[in-house]
Amino acid sequence: MTGYDLPDVKPVRLRIWDAPTRLFHWTLVLLIAAAWWTAEERMLDWHRLAGYCIAALLLFRLIWGMVGSETARFSSFVHGPMGVAAYARGRRALSPGHNPLGGWSVIALLSLLCIQLVLGTLAVDVDGIESGPFSYLVDFDTGRAAAEWHELIFNILLGFIALHVAAVFFYLFFRRENLIGAMISGSRKWTGDPPAIRFAPLPLAFAVMLGCALLVWIIISWWGRA
Repeated sequence: MTGYDLPDVKPVRLRIWDAPTRLFHWTLVLLIAAAWWTAEERMLDWHRLAGYCIAALLLFRLIWGMVGSETARFSSFVHGPMGVAAYARGRRALSPGHNPLGGWSVIALLSLLCIQLVLGTLAVDVDGIESGPFSYLVDFDTGRAAAEWHELIFNILLGFIALHVAAVFFYLFFRRENLIGAMISGSRKWTGDPPAIRFAPLPLAFAVMLGCALLVWIIISWWGRA
């Protein structure tokens, strides 16, 4: 070995995702699929229920993004234009969680889902019989417009999901990074000194999720009209 050779550094398994973040991710995948299927089959009672569950999940993720584990916090992966540009040029250190581009992808998906939910609560069916829980707050034409935008935003959302899946496979086949496995197991291979990652306690996640579900139930039950 010459003086310029470096010893082989064996990768280690680094825990990066907590259980609440992983459960949020996969539960959201199932609920979006359920929302699409129930809408296609005109099972609108179940469609609304899937929407309420998504609303509780999104509220949880927004709160968890501020008080949760370090890699789940928005402050750890949402960067400004300079940070994104530096990462794109390969001049930014590897992050254990979402990279700057992936971080903005998360923000885009969450934003589209929030818009989709709001439109769904105001939407009115073409015959005026089926409607969202807050459609009584708007007139019929506005409710119909909300329904049309609700469908349009979902198609845009599907496009973003397709890009997200394509990016995951790009990292898997070209960069040899198994992002799917990391979101299942919570850990990934890491070469070099592993960073210290702070994880929030599970009871906190349970309390936040319970509070979010209760809040959505109260809003729908007290002020909504399905």
